[in-house]
Amino acid sequence: MGNVTVIGAQWGDEGKGKIVDWLASRADAVVRFQGGHNAGHTLVVGETTYKLSLLPSGIVTGTLSIIGNGVVLDPWHLKEEIAKLEAQGVRVDADNFAIADSCALILPLHRDLDGLRETAAGTGKIGTTGRGIGPAYEDKVGRRAIRVCDLAHLDALSPQLDRLCAHHDALRAGFGQPPVDRAALLAELRDIAPTVLAYAQPVWKRLKKVRKAGARILFEGAQGVLLDVDHGTYPFVTSSNTVSGTAAAGSGLGPASTGFVLGIVKAYTTRVGSGPFPTELADATGQRLGERGREFGTVTGRKRRCGWFDAVLVRQSCAISGVTGIALTKLDVLDGFDQVRICTGYRLRGKILDYLPAHAADQAAVEPIYEEMDGWQGTTAGARSWADLPAQAIKYIQRVQELIETPVALVSTSPEREDTILVRDPFDD
Repeated sequence: MGNVTVIGAQWGDEGKGKIVDWLASRADAVVRFQGGHNAGHTLVVGETTYKLSLLPSGIVTGTLSIIGNGVVLDPWHLKEEIAKLEAQGVRVDADNFAIADSCALILPLHRDLDGLRETAAGTGKIGTTGRGIGPAYEDKVGRRAIRVCDLAHLDALSPQLDRLCAHHDALRAGFGQPPVDRAALLAELRDIAPTVLAYAQPVWKRLKKVRKAGARILFEGAQGVLLDVDHGTYPFVTSSNTVSGTAAAGSGLGPASTGFVLGIVKAYTTRVGSGPFPTELADATGQRLGERGREFGTVTGRKRRCGWFDAVLVRQSCAISGVTGIALTKLDVLDGFDQVRICTGYRLRGKILDYLPAHAADQAAVEPIYEEMDGWQGTTAGARSWADLPAQAIKYIQRVQELIETPVALVSTSPEREDTILVRDPFDD
């Protein structure tokens, strides 16, 4: 039995929640390996809608769900999210949920710093969710983070608090803010500690046992490759590596364990927040895509920017992340268009490029080169086989996989779990 790693191959919001949920129903364990509660997933199961941003999607199906060491954890948000799911009848306990004891924590001071920086940046805003993700990763790399395991040793926390507060007090002073209230922070940590510690353990050991038993493991990525801190549209990126290779480092299993890499790709392109977007449509077509696709962020509620499918970016993402096959989502949003366009290259100051350049100024200056295709008037919504799709929609899918040089493994035709066309089973590859 193979394992599967799921990543977003655009700027996030590709519909990973539905695909991960569909795969999680067939997996024995689901692992989050990077990011934090800035990653929103909406799952529709029957008549019930679940909105997750930190817990792995497998928790809804009762599948063993693990938050790996590569995640930064907001313990107060964790408590709220568990409470909401339990109110919807979802069981969350130590049998089906575990947190790596080496996870770095997101603290109130991280949220404070995130907000202060974005406010002060003015037109230079990156467009963060304001949830403290970036500052928490900074403290992790700076070796001053408070980790999950520290919650069991709060009486010995003074040296770490000294390092942490020396850094943050200086930053806060620069923004005209008072120093960190250490006593209040420690009191908050004491209060939340039992909630987190109930699930804390060396998850690499548990995963090793699962893998040794021959079980299927699903590695669940957050955001998208184009938001990767190294490979994305820097500086308009997240603070972690979102590529498939992070699944190994962020879970405690080796690279050989990550298996089939499934890239989730929307049939058009969207982006939340600031940053370059070569195929963005600031017109009625872009408005139509947004309305039909209900393009509002699960976490922030922000309206997403919309544009035509960018084959250059997706091809680049698939190459960088070693994608084995893609899951094409939201095809039904393109139903009814007389013509559809696909970006096949860029023009930059007279030169033709087949990749997105690294510098932000060049990224902002590229002009898309489009290929136009006839649209289709029939519906793709709810299709579960190729026979259910209009012929022109099939041609569109075939052209997409040719241009991105990666085969289609799945096609999603609605938010419903079963409205999926399976071309190639990632678990059996």
